[in-house]
Amino acid sequence: MSSDGIHIRKRPAGLGRGLSALLGEVDREAPVAADGVRPLGVQSVAVAAIHPHPGQPRRHFDEASLDELAESIAARGVLQPILVRPFDRGYQIIAGERRWRAAQRAQLHEVPVIIRAFNDIETLEVALIENIQRQDLNVIEEAEAYQRLMAEYGHSQEALGKLVNKSRSHVANLMRLLDLPEPVRADVSAGLLSMGHARALVTAENPVSLAREVLDRGLSVRETEQLARTAKPQRPPKPAPTASEPDADIAALQRQLGDLLGLKVAIVHGQDGGSVTLRYSTLDQLDMVCQRLSGELI
Repeated sequence: MSSDGIHIRKRPAGLGRGLSALLGEVDREAPVAADGVRPLGVQSVAVAAIHPHPGQPRRHFDEASLDELAESIAARGVLQPILVRPFDRGYQIIAGERRWRAAQRAQLHEVPVIIRAFNDIETLEVALIENIQRQDLNVIEEAEAYQRLMAEYGHSQEALGKLVNKSRSHVANLMRLLDLPEPVRADVSAGLLSMGHARALVTAENPVSLAREVLDRGLSVRETEQLARTAKPQRPPKPAPTASEPDADIAALQRQLGDLLGLKVAIVHGQDGGSVTLRYSTLDQLDMVCQRLSGELI
């Protein structure tokens, strides 16, 4: 409690330890909801009163898997509560959107929930942790969640690594995948390409066409890496060294000889000597040059 009477809630200690830690702390630290009511453990809430979070890291939900979960929920109910927060006269999902979707398919009217008064950043952090621990996110979804935490809340790659118990290099490698074109990211999100494939393609010259070839041929990660290396455009051979531009004296001599002979003259001069090139267009011009070089009268 601050000096002005405003209640200041400390950062939940469960962040970084996952949803299981949060569930275990409910009885010891039940937060005050937006309406001032202190929730008591697990409650039943109407499915219609619960809404998904628009910033949920997970975007892809496999339809067949959802149907299987819905069948299980219809037979046994929701075995693990959904984590929510009070929001807009109802509740917003922090973790458990897949269970909520399956409960709708199973035509349940109520589901068990745990209500926590999390702010926006805590909501996104816990959603990210929970999904990563369950291995529910594909690598693109995980990278996008990291990007949002960095862009909107100022997290560093090192801080994100500590948050999800992964190395900073893991975070950096995943975020590099966001440089892939949208069609390739979609293939990764759909599970058609693995993270290994994506990492091989991210440095390729044309990742979209290479991704199509990888899928068409069913290439392994190692084969994809080799394909990406060989597909890089070959550097053009370096041009043969040319003599430097003539200095003012050489240029003047070229003009004088050109005016005298009526031909284009090129003089190349270097440390070991040089050459004089005369360009002619007709045999008459060549004959004239020969006469002058031999000293004959024209």
